[in-house]
Amino acid sequence: MRYAYAITGALLLGGTAIAVTSTQPLGAQTAQNEGMQAAAPVGAPGSLADMVEKLQPAVVNISTRQRVQVQNPFAGTPFGDLFGGGQGAQPQTRQAQSLGSGFLISADGYIVTNAHVVSAGAEGATVDSITVTLTNREEYSAKLIGRDTASDLAVLKIDAKKALPFVKFGDSTKSRVGDWVVAIGNPYALSGTVTAGIISAVHRNTGGGSDRFIQTDASINQGNSGGPMFDMRGNVIGINSQILSPSGGNVGIGFAIPSEQAVPVIDTLRKGESVKRGYLGVQISPLSEDMADSLGLAKNRGEFVQSVEPKQGAANAGIKAGDVIVKVNNREVTPDETLSYIVGGLPIGQKVPIELIRGGQRTTVTAVVGQRPPEEQLANFGSGDSDDDFSDKSPQGSAAAAQQALGIAVQPLTPSIARQIGAAPDTRGLVISSVDQSTDAGAKGLQRGDVILSANNRPVTTEAEFNAAIAQVKSSGRNAVLLQVQRRGGQAGFIAVRLRDK
Repeated sequence: MRYAYAITGALLLGGTAIAVTSTQPLGAQTAQNEGMQAAAPVGAPGSLADMVEKLQPAVVNISTRQRVQVQNPFAGTPFGDLFGGGQGAQPQTRQAQSLGSGFLISADGYIVTNAHVVSAGAEGATVDSITVTLTNREEYSAKLIGRDTASDLAVLKIDAKKALPFVKFGDSTKSRVGDWVVAIGNPYALSGTVTAGIISAVHRNTGGGSDRFIQTDASINQGNSGGPMFDMRGNVIGINSQILSPSGGNVGIGFAIPSEQAVPVIDTLRKGESVKRGYLGVQISPLSEDMADSLGLAKNRGEFVQSVEPKQGAANAGIKAGDVIVKVNNREVTPDETLSYIVGGLPIGQKVPIELIRGGQRTTVTAVVGQRPPEEQLANFGSGDSDDDFSDKSPQGSAAAAQQALGIAVQPLTPSIARQIGAAPDTRGLVISSVDQSTDAGAKGLQRGDVILSANNRPVTTEAEFNAAIAQVKSSGRNAVLLQVQRRGGQAGFIAVRLRDK
């Protein structure tokens, strides 16, 4: 812009400057990108072509054919007979197909992929066949050797009359944030797609208690699942498994199962055996800021025991609901090193020291690691019906709740009320008669008919005991009260409720 204004000024003052400029011969013109070559980042190759050329033949496409039972949407309607969906119509069978990626780990045809790639994609669906396609377009029918849904890993086998190209695993424990990685897979059925990026995080917990992932900004999309993540030496350090995306497409956040976790599982599945994991038999929750405040502990150190399963390792060791487990086998329990993650990797039958905090005092117990039950059985542990059967709500109760320090109005749990709300006859505590929904208690789901068994780990059966527990919290300078709450049909659980703002 400054140059443009200077020329304009010369035109206004006279033609001399322009005349001098216009008589100069034009210089030789060259393209802006003539002879240009960008330098490779330090530690990265100038090109990935040679490495990819060697690795691609070991990466395969995996497709499944499935049968899905679907109910005719017109069944039982006036249009049912017209569209074949009368009262007696049977569910109809539809064909479905899924696509994913995998990679060969041996010359005789063993293949690693994700469990969800070779699983039925819908309830009532069954997988009829699995087809593996190599980069040279050769197709093979694959046999499922083993599958582990907890780790999302599966092993397949194809039979070829020749030795097949394969790749080996590397050591993901040596991976660092910022390292370059390459992903090869089958996104959106575009076979042999290569993407590159860096490791964004290691040991990323995406919400599961026992999962840990390598996070990358290399493009991972639908269909990349089961494909390999390579380091710059061409070793497999991860199996691409998940993406985080509001739109369903790549936003630069992909996750791969680290080889350090995958290899033991794959070795077990390859032998035709089932994967066994350690188990203590506790239902746990993170030590949130509110819960830590209610206990006077530092947050993000340890996990809170909500309930204990009878006759399992934790119960036999004397661990109780309300304990905070801070160390297992001399490893600190943190958001990155969760209890489930640590225990899941321990040998079954091993005796391990467990350090916990109970009533403000540290103590150590010894537990024997058990075997983790099937996921279906675990789903029933701690579950229950949350329906509220406590009736006769009144405006007076809501007004009373609004006046309380926690936004909760309570009353003694009489045998009559216990029958109305479905509580066990021997239950002792206070029943919540109303909740101020504008308070933390309302935000955390407390409701009329819930039974408060204890406050700050002290049993409460009268309103005076409840108020005394709250007063003790205030006098100690804390801002939350730890409540043990029983809901009909469910296990008793702990909730830290913040005092209402004054």
